[in-house]
Amino acid sequence: MTHSKMAIQRRIVISSMVLGMCSMMSTPTFAQTDSTAKPLRMVVPFPAGGTADVLPRILAEKMRDAYPAGILIENRTGAGGNVGGEFVARAEPDGTTLLVSPPGPVAINHNLYKTMTFDPTKWVPITVIATVPNVLAVSNKLPVSNFNEFVAYLKANPEKVSYASQGNGSTSHLTANLFMQLTGTRMLHVPYRGTAPALNDLVSGQVDVFFDNIASSAQFHTAKRIKVLAVADTRRSRALPDVSTFSELNLPAMQAVTFFSVVAPPGTPATVARRIHGQLAAAMALPDVKEKFAAQGAEPGGQTPENTATFIQNESAKWKKVISTANVTLD
Repeated sequence: MTHSKMAIQRRIVISSMVLGMCSMMSTPTFAQTDSTAKPLRMVVPFPAGGTADVLPRILAEKMRDAYPAGILIENRTGAGGNVGGEFVARAEPDGTTLLVSPPGPVAINHNLYKTMTFDPTKWVPITVIATVPNVLAVSNKLPVSNFNEFVAYLKANPEKVSYASQGNGSTSHLTANLFMQLTGTRMLHVPYRGTAPALNDLVSGQVDVFFDNIASSAQFHTAKRIKVLAVADTRRSRALPDVSTFSELNLPAMQAVTFFSVVAPPGTPATVARRIHGQLAAAMALPDVKEKFAAQGAEPGGQTPENTATFIQNESAKWKKVISTANVTLD
């Protein structure tokens, strides 16, 4: 073979190798660009400032490197979370628009509202970012000092003790109904517009009972302005380690946690859900994130999409039974 022919053949081999390497590199580069070309939009269907809003903001700070176009936290409120739920349900199922929400538009509202503009059973679950236990909190004016005295007082005074809620169909409303069903007691419902006004009236003694989430009530219990008598979780809370669980008080079925889940629009590919789950789980595992969650009374989650689907189904079934038994409906 002549020298010139050998040179030509070497150039052909080198060219083929370069083309092959470019071909191998092009697919993952395109996939990465495609997944980060748009900002990640995390829709919170409740007002800014509450636990539902604080938790995703903590996680977003740790995930920004994965989203060069940015991460947006949007508060789209109304109709018990259904306004934000409808917005996400109609979004492009490409993993760039997510719903970060407590149970309402994920596991409860379709059992409450006569009509809905989206189907919550079609969500693509990603993970549960946190759970916050509900607690039985009572006014200092109520003449009871512990759980057994409270139940005895309710039975001796049917429909004379008032209980607050964050509104009709809210977690606190349904938790109170679960409690009454399990204990055979009856109280009077006083619905409020959110946690703050309900808690204010509990502290002032205008209302007797509030099944609040622990993040709101713990500071008032510690300051002895109200009494938290029990925690509705499987284990004691680090926020109130001195308070017994309902299980310890021989009422094991009284389990009621407010969970904050991340779900994607119907039709979102499983591969996309797993990718986002990995990002969220990595953020939740960071020590400073755990500390910030603990300050909110929240236990970090991180369940897989598959486990999240099962968890949401179980929660929905539980609250559907409570809603049906109590005959709670909303227009």
